[in-house]
Amino acid sequence: MKSLLKFSSAVALSCLAIESAARAVGYSPHELIKPYKRAPLQDIVTWDEHSLFVHGERIFLYSGEVHPYRLPVPDLYLDLFQKIKALGFNGVSFYVDWALLEGKPGVYRAEGVFDLQPFFDAATKAGIYLIARPGPYINAEVSGGGFPGWIQRINGTLRTRATDFLEATDNYIKHVGATIAAAQITNGGPIILVQPENEYTQATSAIKPFPDPVYMQYVEDQLRNASIVVPFISNDASAKGNNAPGQPAAVDIYGHDGYPVGFDCANPSVWPDGKLPTNWRQLHEQQSPNTPYSIVEFQAGSFDPWGGPGWDKCSVLVNAEFERVFYKQLYSFGVTILNLYMTWGGTNWGNLGHPGGYTSYDYSAPIREGREVDREKYSELKLQANFFKVSPAYLTAARGNASNSTWTTTTDLTVTPASGEKTKFYFVRHSKYNSLASTSYKLKLPTTAFGNITVPQINGTSLTLNGRDSKVHVSDYDIGGATLVYSTADIFTWHKYVDKTVLVVYGGPGETHELALAVTGLEVLEGEVKSISTRGYTLLNFKADGTRKVAKVGVESNFVYVYMLDRNEAYNYWAVDQAAHDSSNPVILKAGYLTRTAKVTGDTLDLTGDLNATTPIEILGGAPASLSKLTFNGNEVDFKVSKADVVTANIDYPKPKFTVPQLSELEWKYIDSLPEIQSSYDDSKWTKAELKKTFNSLRALTTPVSLYSSDYGYHTGTLLYRGTFTATGNETTFYLSTQGGSAFGSSAWVGDQFLGSWRGYDAATHGNNTFTLPNLTKGKTYTITVVIDNQGLDENWTIGTETMKNPRGVLDYKLSGHAQSDVTWKLTGNLGGEDYLDITRGPLNEGGLFVERQGLHLPGALSSNADWKPSKGPVTDGLAAPGIGFFATEFKLSLPSDYDIPLSFTFSNSTTANNSTGSSVPAYRVQLYVNGWQYGKFVSNVGPQTKYPVPEGILNYRGTNYLGVSLWGLDGGKTKIEGLELSVDGLVWSAIGEVRTVEGQKYEGRQGAY
Repeated sequence: MKSLLKFSSAVALSCLAIESAARAVGYSPHELIKPYKRAPLQDIVTWDEHSLFVHGERIFLYSGEVHPYRLPVPDLYLDLFQKIKALGFNGVSFYVDWALLEGKPGVYRAEGVFDLQPFFDAATKAGIYLIARPGPYINAEVSGGGFPGWIQRINGTLRTRATDFLEATDNYIKHVGATIAAAQITNGGPIILVQPENEYTQATSAIKPFPDPVYMQYVEDQLRNASIVVPFISNDASAKGNNAPGQPAAVDIYGHDGYPVGFDCANPSVWPDGKLPTNWRQLHEQQSPNTPYSIVEFQAGSFDPWGGPGWDKCSVLVNAEFERVFYKQLYSFGVTILNLYMTWGGTNWGNLGHPGGYTSYDYSAPIREGREVDREKYSELKLQANFFKVSPAYLTAARGNASNSTWTTTTDLTVTPASGEKTKFYFVRHSKYNSLASTSYKLKLPTTAFGNITVPQINGTSLTLNGRDSKVHVSDYDIGGATLVYSTADIFTWHKYVDKTVLVVYGGPGETHELALAVTGLEVLEGEVKSISTRGYTLLNFKADGTRKVAKVGVESNFVYVYMLDRNEAYNYWAVDQAAHDSSNPVILKAGYLTRTAKVTGDTLDLTGDLNATTPIEILGGAPASLSKLTFNGNEVDFKVSKADVVTANIDYPKPKFTVPQLSELEWKYIDSLPEIQSSYDDSKWTKAELKKTFNSLRALTTPVSLYSSDYGYHTGTLLYRGTFTATGNETTFYLSTQGGSAFGSSAWVGDQFLGSWRGYDAATHGNNTFTLPNLTKGKTYTITVVIDNQGLDENWTIGTETMKNPRGVLDYKLSGHAQSDVTWKLTGNLGGEDYLDITRGPLNEGGLFVERQGLHLPGALSSNADWKPSKGPVTDGLAAPGIGFFATEFKLSLPSDYDIPLSFTFSNSTTANNSTGSSVPAYRVQLYVNGWQYGKFVSNVGPQTKYPVPEGILNYRGTNYLGVSLWGLDGGKTKIEGLELSVDGLVWSAIGEVRTVEGQKYEGRQGAY
């Protein structure tokens, strides 16, 4: 669309009726010319070539990626949304993970922590628009890329027009589509865009045609038939133009993704040459010139694999410098729909992650896994996003060509101009984008007031671009009727109040900057400012040296208060809207760690936020002129009002006293979790491996019967196999090939005698062992027990590779002196398989360990009649021999309310290997269960994760908690966990509100457990 179009709901309904009629007479989806391809189904969310409109208002949709399924505590959604809103964002994009909602074909469950309604409600309350991304394929570093495990049994090629695959998606999309439809903005909800499929970009040469309009049209039809009427947006993995408007099965708004520096966290300071995008604007104009320029995933952090360098190094790779250089390059292209992946990453609790990644999905995001803000990354984003909230001219500005000769006095810099009707923007970066040089320059500008000028104008000063940095200079910039003739300092925010205008600008530490206003009359209130005030203009020149400068420019009742800061000080400033999606009267203030909300009611100003220290605050604008009461987090605060109507106050930080328990001092109990190797063990209830042909179309069998776990409905967590044979007495070796995904491990026993393990390393997805057998007695029956750590199912990013179908389990075996058919097999995984028992935690939380099948990992299990034995715990006692044991304890927390106190379980691992195989390190695997939720998988010889955040709501902060630790020793001899502690990661006085403990299934004797 090229204009803002309005159509009635009656037209929308008639469009749906036409479609239904057309399909009824035999049209296939791709043959039908759909009415909604000619006109929108609603008139609330529309667009032109520049931007979205919502309710007729042109917006920059600045969005952060958040996945609700990675935080199973609905009471914490509002916390995340408020932190994102405080950045200056107005949107959040979210995936829906099919694998968690339809663990059994045809049975869709979306209640409890899987109910999306609390997520929608929190978004509405915070004033956040949502982009819904239901797939069916999502990638997202989740098991199967979001496909449930039973999809491995689909014969047709995944993500294609294969009939069995398409039909398999119908039930999920029908239900999730209806949920999304009910939460659309047209129904009063927060959803304004929907993305069908995900990164539908790359396929093998065998997939023809590609992109396939039949497949994409089917996916779009599923969503439209579920009553979704808001626009469709795409996310091409790179700017290839797939399914852009004008093509078959086109979306409404074309968008693409970008991860320019990749994921090399091991070399975080290296920005390789040629990684800064320079041609994306031109590609957009070729591919989709009539839709807003949209980047639906852009890098905000980095993925880190098993054995990787860890999140701290990833945070160096994608740091505030990255944000300044790369994001400002996107602005130079005119992006107006921008979603940053991830803005909060979260946790791969309960086996939901794919095998390439570990439990933490922190992603080195601006909001860390434990919901603490990464101060510099978060604050830099806040400075940038707030600028666009007050710069409407940006949305329709015409983009010029980048030049290293036109706009500055040096060719070492490249400037991209953008021209609005009046305002001009200049995006400045180093020509060699990864340069570390400090480059001095002057800027050459055309202005309405002065004509063509070179700035700074005050003699003896120049501008500097220091290293990996970028600037947005402006000219003829409107600030509420007054004109900012130019500013070399970046603008944080401004607002025109009834009696004054507040303008906040900043520069990098040590830099000199200059700005000029078309206003006369000057009083410098703070700091050293060089100035010229003459002929209707006032010029201010300042150094960003850590000392704030404040100037009052203008005349009575029309003053402009200019706050000139260095960037580090600007991090403490906030511009807070008083109502959802309404920036008409923000409160601008200097405060501390986080300001969440501000609300003026009569003569009262109520602020909420988080503090980590006693903090002075200054309210620069937005307080009522007759302010009589100021509150912070509901507590009244004494304040003063200056002559400039600046409200100042000091907010005390009431630091509480509390302790958390020492885990080593608790009373533990122990139970063997590998009774399967005992001669008395009864496996009669196990699943017989008797399929002579696999359902898996990717890998043919190399065994007489299928030993692929998903053929039998076991898709998650630990897998166990028992192979029984009668000995000849001449057996010497047993060859075993197992597959469990990256960094998996496996162990084998014959009877109760340990044979050995595949210890696992970061890059190994499968492993081969040849075990030496002990002397076996002729004619005696033996059982080989195999335990496999299933790390999750592979994703399916490249269509045609069918990688999601990579099987889990036993791939091959050979018992010397025997035919393969001499060994009969049984297997098990989680109790019930696809008929999983713990509905509250979903189909992936439990694996096949004995304690999991029995439900002993659930709260209340210590009171069961299981064979518990007293223990000093996994650190002190550990395991006496290779095997799997389960240690459990209870502890109480009594943490103060009104505080946000992130906690983590932390493993000691001083012997972490430096080599990829971890061969010099004791190999053991741990699963951490907190009140029944599997919230950590620790692999000692692979790493890197040792710290496992667990949020309030999973932990009961004011009550009793049940902690379970499974310990699997893969080496011969004893195995002990080196250390395990509960640690406090932060403490802030917070307006987070009540966080209720999530009620999951509790222990009760499980019928049929074995």
